Amino acid sequence: MHLRIMSSPIIRRFRTVAILEGVSFLVLLGVAMPLKYMADMPMAVKVVGWAHGVLFVWYWIAAVPLFTKLKWDGERIIGLGFASVLPFGTFVMERKWLR
Repeated sequence: MHLRIMSSPIIRRFRTVAILEGVSFLVLLGVAMPLKYMADMPMAVKVVGWAHGVLFVWYWIAAVPLFTKLKWDGERIIGLGFASVLPFGTFVMERKWLR
């Protein structure tokens, strides 16, 4: 992809959101859920889960211009979908398509 497109505000915004969403997912799985089930602290999942949910929605909102303005294909839509629900998926996707 052309360097100017890859450094566009659309890509930079999406990269930031994708990384934040990925980190929130890992914190949810690796910190909050163990605290809930091993330390009887359900509030951790409530707080981190809510933050992750907001970031998940923001991830998809930030992805819309990738398909409308940058004309990404259907394969990438599916790839972003998988990346958003797999641990480390957003990091792999970010490396593969956004660098």
